[in-house]
Amino acid sequence: MNKKLKIGYFADGPWSHNAFLRIINDYRFEIKFIVPRNDTKDETLLDFSKQFKIDYLKLENVNSEQSLKVINDYDCDILVSMSFNQIFRKKIIDLTPIGIINCHAGKLPFYRGRNILNWVLLNDGKEFGITVHFVDEGIDTGDIILQKTFPITDKDNYKTLLETSYNACANILYEALVKIVEEDYKRIEQRTIHPVGFYCGMRSEGDEIINWNDTSRNIFNFIRSISKPGPIATTYNNNTEIKINNSNYINKAPSYIGTIGQVLSKTELGFLVKTKDSFIEIFALTGKIRVGDKLGK
Repeated sequence: MNKKLKIGYFADGPWSHNAFLRIINDYRFEIKFIVPRNDTKDETLLDFSKQFKIDYLKLENVNSEQSLKVINDYDCDILVSMSFNQIFRKKIIDLTPIGIINCHAGKLPFYRGRNILNWVLLNDGKEFGITVHFVDEGIDTGDIILQKTFPITDKDNYKTLLETSYNACANILYEALVKIVEEDYKRIEQRTIHPVGFYCGMRSEGDEIINWNDTSRNIFNFIRSISKPGPIATTYNNNTEIKINNSNYINKAPSYIGTIGQVLSKTELGFLVKTKDSFIEIFALTGKIRVGDKLGK
């Protein structure tokens, strides 16, 4: 493709900022407009639109006939979604010659859906993926253009995965656009990787409550999966709310019978708490506990 690739950008958040700067500084691309989320409090994209003289469109429903007409008037080659929160229907998918691509912080066809970085930690994943794929009428089911994976260790938590994703999503989306503009890519059907894959649901209020009647490994994963800037794992001590932002999984801790949820001992960082199978160290707490207290709802 000799001419510039004309892009309509549907975006939100730090990953979209980083990607924008990669795209806008490449002469092969031209961002024709930016569409933010309706509920956005993110002023960065608005600032970008002013700085680079790009139209900033607030579209309540991107699939409405009015929105389709507005988008069509820009004569884009492709629409790009980065952390956008509206579902694209067939008419908008078919509006441009190339279609719509989306950057998804999950290793498709697995980890489709919502809150992926939380779920991969909850599931004790050893890696997480970032995928750029074409948008079809399903949810995260379109053909893959580019996918990369990143290791997860016990030192990782929600914050570290987010920090990795902010830059990696931008880089991978940019790489995918380069492949498209150079017409050097293959479409990989997700069913050729796995016939089913799986979906993750959106986490909601109440999902942050710790179940002490679970294994130490599962509780460790639970706490780190929703650490700051997430909602933070929560328990109660005599109806007083306790927030736990960090924990330490004690490898090879012996299994034994005891009172589940009981605070066993004070440590340099925090406290040891009895779990279903052994015990776990908790720290970075808000709220007061002492040895002998029993935690739980």
